[in-house]
Amino acid sequence: MLSPRQEEPEFTVLLVCTGNICRSALAERLGRAYLDEVLGPDAGAIRLVSAGTRAVVGSAMHPDTALVLTGLGGDAGDFTARQLADRMVMDADLVLTMTRQHRRDVLELAPRALSRTFTLREAAGLLEHVDQDVPREEFAERACALVGALAAARSRRRSSSDDDVPDPIGQPVEAHAEAGELIAPALIEVLSRLAALRAEGAAVGP
Repeated sequence: MLSPRQEEPEFTVLLVCTGNICRSALAERLGRAYLDEVLGPDAGAIRLVSAGTRAVVGSAMHPDTALVLTGLGGDAGDFTARQLADRMVMDADLVLTMTRQHRRDVLELAPRALSRTFTLREAAGLLEHVDQDVPREEFAERACALVGALAAARSRRRSSSDDDVPDPIGQPVEAHAEAGELIAPALIEVLSRLAALRAEGAAVGP
């Protein structure tokens, strides 16, 4: 049985793109489906939210992206787009953007978030340079330590255009599928590391 503290989200991941109806929307809902599957009732320990730098506020997920998401095992549900605000960035423990420009946009809003802001594919690549063992007692502490290790590893990896997920808006469904193919493995790589930290804590918890 979860304690009252465990019932509350302990670690927040913010996903950012432009309109918040394609890339970051897919990432949020795909990530939620993945965490629900691997963590079950403990999935709420990791909170996923998304927003757009120029969001189509209040809009549903783009239908082509929703189709791709369904094929990947997620569900668009009642998703609605939100505009990125500095408070969202400050409240997040990890910010994952779809492109390097989005990363710059986030840091213009909240420069102090540099150590916890990465492109999604950058973060996945940096995991190769981060030790699996993150010695902390609480999940939130272990997860934040992992983010700190990602920031410390930046000098060991060069960021390039390969870190960007191109915008599929206004293009055929194939472009949405290609975006999904870039997002899914990187997202699962990052979330699987976080989920492992959560599962480890739950195993030794009360």
